[in-house]
Amino acid sequence: MICQLVQHIVRPSAFALSILVVTTGAVPICSGEGDPIVSAIRAVLHAQEIAWNHGDIDGFMNGYAHAESTIFVTEDKVTRGWETVRARYHKKYSGRAKMGALTFSELEITPLSRDTAVALGRWQLKRAGDEPHGRFTLIFRLTNDGWRIVHDHTSAAEPPR
Repeated sequence: MICQLVQHIVRPSAFALSILVVTTGAVPICSGEGDPIVSAIRAVLHAQEIAWNHGDIDGFMNGYAHAESTIFVTEDKVTRGWETVRARYHKKYSGRAKMGALTFSELEITPLSRDTAVALGRWQLKRAGDEPHGRFTLIFRLTNDGWRIVHDHTSAAEPPR
């Protein structure tokens, strides 16, 4: 919406865009299927799916910033630090059967700046006895290692009765 408004306002005048950049230092960030930020973040999430589905939690964790400031929130718990988040995943998904097959869907990736974006989506695990699923909101930052998750808020839906 904001991108459409900015495009509508500045389309008639390249001069107006120049004024926006010079006075604020900001360049409008507009996302779409061809947006390189969106494509890069989709690639990170796809790599996470592949790693998970090969039973590779450490490969899955490559999608997270390897930093003490990395945050994972679920239920009423906040886990801080890449190592602690990694240990949580290893404990909760201690075997291939518990991991199941992971699918991400309904992805909405919104760049907020040149180095920050938010991703909203669904996750689902298919396992022999159940199919847990839920939603996530991820904050990505562009790091020296590429786009990485710095904040993950994941919730699970109630299991069917």
